[in-house]
Order: sequence, then C-alpha cells, then structure tokens
Amino acid sequence: MPANDTRAEWAFVGLGANLGDAHATLSRALDELAALPGVESLQASPLYRSKPVDAQGPDFVNAVARLRTTLSPLALLAGLQAIEAAHGRERPYRNAPRTLDLDLLLYGEQAIDEPTLTVPHPRMHLRAFVLAPLADLAPDLQVPGRGGVAELLAGLDFQPLSRIDP
Repeated sequence: MPANDTRAEWAFVGLGANLGDAHATLSRALDELAALPGVESLQASPLYRSKPVDAQGPDFVNAVARLRTTLSPLALLAGLQAIEAAHGRERPYRNAPRTLDLDLLLYGEQAIDEPTLTVPHPRMHLRAFVLAPLADLAPDLQVPGRGGVAELLAGLDFQPLSRIDP
C-alpha cells in the first residue's frame, strides 16, 4: 500500500469484535496495525466491553488506536480491510456480529466524503464505545463538526460500557 506522501499524519481507528476470542483478536489486530507499512507509531486505549448497538449478539470488546502514518486515508482503509479479511470478517447484513471491525474514525483534521470512506466516521459521536477509549487517548480532542470528545461522551451515559482490566 503506497503512502500518499512522506508527511506523517495522525489517525484514529476504532476496533471491535464480538465473535470468537474478541480480546485476543483485538490484541493481534493492534499488532497488525502497528506493522502496516507507513505506520510509524501506534498507541492503544484500554479495552471496553459494550452491548451491541442497533443489533443482536454477544457483547463487544472495543478499543481505539492512535496511529502516526504516512499512508493516505484510502491506503489506510485498504490496510484496515485487509486485516479484517485476514480475521475472517464477513458482512452478511448491516450490524451483523463480527470477528473484527476496524473503522477509520479520524484522519488528521480532514473531512473526507468518498463513496468508500467518510471521515469523521458518521456515527462516532453517537457511540460511547468509540468515545470512551478515544477520550483515554485524547481527552481534549475535537471531533470536527460535532464538538469535544468529553462533552459528546457525557451525553451518552445511557449506553452501558465497562472498562476491561488488563
């Protein structure tokens, strides 16, 4: 996957799984993200357990990773999708249970509206399982067009979420 240019940019990636050994899957996926060509550094949030939103199935294990990367947004998305596929990700229907879900949440301060990619992620401000781990990594972060992570998270206290101890 070629880099867009040599200037590194920060990006945030949401991780989730609710099939198989979700904890182990997220751990492996974080290692695979860090190993992508063009990823210079990676910091991971703590893990969280959450109930499925607008879906049925087992609880999810969720996290967020902050990456420093020279990959373009679309090249990074291709890397995320390759990692999902390697973990057996299937998309039989919207919000189906999954072995691994990797979402590009933010890419620098860019707003992207492509047929295959929308950044900021269009529902991230509505999901405590995204905002809580994001707040662990960047508590003062502003979600473009939506507001501060902490303020957005405060409005979602009705969504059950629990931190998983290491």
